[in-house]
Amino acid sequence: MIDHIISAGTVEAIKKYIQDSERVVIMAHRNPDGDAVGSTTALMLFLKSLGKDAHVVIPNAFPDFLKWLPQAEEIVSYEDNKEQAQALLGSADILFCLDFNALSRLAEMGGYVASLSAPRILVDHHPFPEEGFVQSVSEPQACSTAELVFRLIYRIGGLQAITRDMAECIYTGMMTDTGCFAYASNRKDIYIIISHLIAAGIDKDIIYRKVFYNYTLNRLKLSGFVMYDKLKLYPNSNAALITLTYKEMRRFCAAKGDTEGLVNMPLQIKGVRFSCFLREEVPGKINVSLRSVDDFPCNKVAAEFFGGGGHLNASGGEVYGTMEYAVERFKAALVKYKELLTQ
Repeated sequence: MIDHIISAGTVEAIKKYIQDSERVVIMAHRNPDGDAVGSTTALMLFLKSLGKDAHVVIPNAFPDFLKWLPQAEEIVSYEDNKEQAQALLGSADILFCLDFNALSRLAEMGGYVASLSAPRILVDHHPFPEEGFVQSVSEPQACSTAELVFRLIYRIGGLQAITRDMAECIYTGMMTDTGCFAYASNRKDIYIIISHLIAAGIDKDIIYRKVFYNYTLNRLKLSGFVMYDKLKLYPNSNAALITLTYKEMRRFCAAKGDTEGLVNMPLQIKGVRFSCFLREEVPGKINVSLRSVDDFPCNKVAAEFFGGGGHLNASGGEVYGTMEYAVERFKAALVKYKELLTQ
């Protein structure tokens, strides 16, 4: 039995919006990950099964290792196809906002979305959502947005509505957003849901291989370089830091998604509780990924030092400036949070 963490009133209201709409656009955050792509494609497939004209529009391209997902080829990138993306967004009767809770997470696309009159529905598991949604499924206890999409489809259409294609998308989102169920995944409901996904026909072992055994040679070389040359330990703070400059990214011809998961690797080192990855994908802009174990609040570090946020054990942000400046912000965070890191 799956607990109903989404209220009956919210489910009925969202169901009514869907019934009254013909054209639906589903959105996810900039630099979409497995949860963003998996949850949006699953919801798109479900809405299409109801006869809706459903599309996914995202701010920019998603990683190559997710392109095998069912109907992922239909996803439209705002950055790469602005005219098509704006046409889809502008004609939508409703807009679903998945895996983000503030329009700022859409980058340039957020400004255009803000100008539209179509009602926005939130389905997300990040804390502290902004206002502006006609209905909200905001559940930080969920392991992923994909879990919430499963729950929504289940409540609207029942288990029989979940096809194998939808199940593959949902499992991919749940698997990737929990580090293959290594964190944020200690609730029994998660495994009940997985049992239903397997019953729908997925092969979870094949999905794992498609996601994690699908890298390029450049990605493997980059990983080796990062671990050998770019990883620095701060043993007095039980922390680790990885830095990658724009020049280094170009040296290894890093493609979208090639740095995915590298921030988790230092957590395999005995004693490391906090890992930070600073990568300069564009000159002058440093993307920040933070991971932690146990109860260390890397989301607080993200908010205070990197203008970001996220979950207790998985967060991110940005720094505009030099890599040296970003490293100093990291060091300042270690000083501020040393007591928590070493207790």
